[in-house]
Amino acid sequence: MPESACELCLLLLLGLGLGSQEALPPPCESQIYCHGELLHQVQMAKLYQDDKQFVDMPLSSAPDQVLQAFRKLASAHNHSVPRLQLQAFLQEHFRTAGQELQPWVPEDWKDSPRFLEKIADSKLRSWAGQLHQLWKKLGKKVSPEVHRQPERFSLIYSQHPFIVPGGRFREFYYWDSYWVMEGLLLSEMAVTVRGMLQNFLDLVQTYGHIPNGARVYYLQRSQPPLLTLMMARYVAHTNDTAFLRDNIGTLALELDFWAEKRNVSVSLGGKSYVLNRYHVPYGGPRPESYSKDAELAGMVPEGAQEALWAELKAGAESGWDFSSRWLIGGLDPSSLSSIRTSKLVPVDLNAFLCQAEGLMSNFHTSLGNEAEATRYRNLRARRLAALEAVLWDEEKGAWFDYDLEHGKKNHEFYPSNLAPLWAGCFSDPALADQALKYLESQCLLETSRTARSLPTSTGSRPRSGRRASSGTSPTPGRPCRTWSSEVWPGLLHPRPRRWPSSWRRIGSKPTSMSTPKSQPCTRSMTSAMVDSRVAEESMKSRRGSAGPMEWS
Repeated sequence: MPESACELCLLLLLGLGLGSQEALPPPCESQIYCHGELLHQVQMAKLYQDDKQFVDMPLSSAPDQVLQAFRKLASAHNHSVPRLQLQAFLQEHFRTAGQELQPWVPEDWKDSPRFLEKIADSKLRSWAGQLHQLWKKLGKKVSPEVHRQPERFSLIYSQHPFIVPGGRFREFYYWDSYWVMEGLLLSEMAVTVRGMLQNFLDLVQTYGHIPNGARVYYLQRSQPPLLTLMMARYVAHTNDTAFLRDNIGTLALELDFWAEKRNVSVSLGGKSYVLNRYHVPYGGPRPESYSKDAELAGMVPEGAQEALWAELKAGAESGWDFSSRWLIGGLDPSSLSSIRTSKLVPVDLNAFLCQAEGLMSNFHTSLGNEAEATRYRNLRARRLAALEAVLWDEEKGAWFDYDLEHGKKNHEFYPSNLAPLWAGCFSDPALADQALKYLESQCLLETSRTARSLPTSTGSRPRSGRRASSGTSPTPGRPCRTWSSEVWPGLLHPRPRRWPSSWRRIGSKPTSMSTPKSQPCTRSMTSAMVDSRVAEESMKSRRGSAGPMEWS
C-alpha cells in the first residue's frame, strides 16, 4: 500500500477513534429536557433570560405528541424555526415553570424557637428572627400531578415537602440542603428535616446516588456527599436511632456510588492510593445553561467540545460552579474553556468521604454491628493515609488538590485546603498547628479592623459579580467564577473539630456572644453571624447578587 494511502487510513482510524470518544451519553433520556433538536433550537434562540426557565417548564401534553408537533414545525422551516414560531409553539405545548410546585408552610414551624433567646444583640436577634420566618416562604411540596404523569415534567417527584434555596432554584439541591437542615434543626424543625432526609434516601434507592438537584437534567451528576453528615446531625438532635437503623443500608449505597463511579488511583513513591474526584462523563451542554455552554464550546478546537461539556458538569458536581480552582493548569487559566475539574483530586471531597466513613463506623457501633464498624474504620484509615501521602504538604502545612495530569499539587489558597480540619480527618493533632502557620503565611489571619473581607482564593479573579451558572456572563469564556469572589456557606461554615491551644492567639472558640468584628479570623472559619449558623441560610438568598462578604 502506498505511504500516502497508509497515512490516510491512519487518519481515518484516528478520526473514528476520536469520534467514539466524543460520543458521550446525554444527561438524561428526555429529548425535550436533556438533548435533541427541540432543546437546541429553543435554547439557542435565547427566548428567556435564563436557560433554566425553559427546561423547568412542564408539558401540556405527552412528550411524544410534543416532539411529533415540533418535528413537523422544524421540517416546515428547514430545521431553523423563526423566533415567533418558536414562542407560539411553546405557548401551545408548555406550561409556566413553577406550577408543579405548591407553597407549603412546615407544620413544625414555631414562632419563637429557643435559639433566638440566646442572642444578646437585639439587632442580630431581629435579623435571625427574619431568617427564621423564611422557612414559611421557602417551603414547597410537589404537585400530585408530577407523580401521576412524571414524563411531562423535568421535576423529580418527592413524597415529602422540603425547603428550596429560592430565586431561580425552585427545586431542592443536594449539598445546599445540608445547611438548610442545620438551620431547620436550630429552629427545632426536626420533622421537616426527617422528611427531606427521606427524599434523599428515596433518590439513592431509585438512582443509586443523589442528583445535583431534583430535576431530570441533573440526574447524572451529584454534589459533595453530605448525606451521612445530614443523618448524623438529625440523629444527634433527635436520638431517632430507629430511622438510622432502617436507612443505614441506603447510606452505604450512596458511599458505594462514590467509591465505584468517582474513584481514581494515584501512584506515588512506588505505592498506589485510591482517592476520589468529581467526574461526569456525559455529553452535551448543561440543559439549564445550554446556550452559554454551546457558545463556550466555540472557543475550543473541534472535537474537544464533548470533553469541555463533561468538565463543566464535573465543575457543577463539585458545588464550586465555578471557581478558578478548576482552571489552574489549563491552557488559559483566565477562561472557563480551560476547565479541568476531573483532572484534579479535590481535598474537600476526600475529606467529606473520610468524615462519612468515620460516621458510618460510629453508626454501626451504636447499632451493634461491629463487623461493619470495623470495615468502615479501615476504609477511613486507608483514606487518611492517602490524604497525607498525596494531598498533605509537610513544608507548607496544608492539604492541596492533586493535579493528575501534571503529577503535582496545586498550591493556590482555597478554603478547601483546610477541609480535613473541619472533617476531623487527620491523624496527628500537630497538623492543626501547622495549618495555623500556613494561614499566617498566607496573611489570612489579619486581626486588624482594616481587614474587611476574607479572600476565598488566591486564584484569578472574576470579571463580573454575576453568577456563571445562571448563564449571565457578559463574555463567552469570561464568566464570573462565583467561588473565587463570593462567600457561600461551604466556605464560611467549616471550622476545626478540635481547637489546638495555639489558636488562642487569634481568638477563642466563638460563642453566641461573639461578633464578626471582634473575631475576624475565627469568624471566617465559622459563620458570618453568631454561632447559631442561621447566617448560612441567608447566603443562599444572596447568590444572585452577592459580592465579597464584608464586615462593617
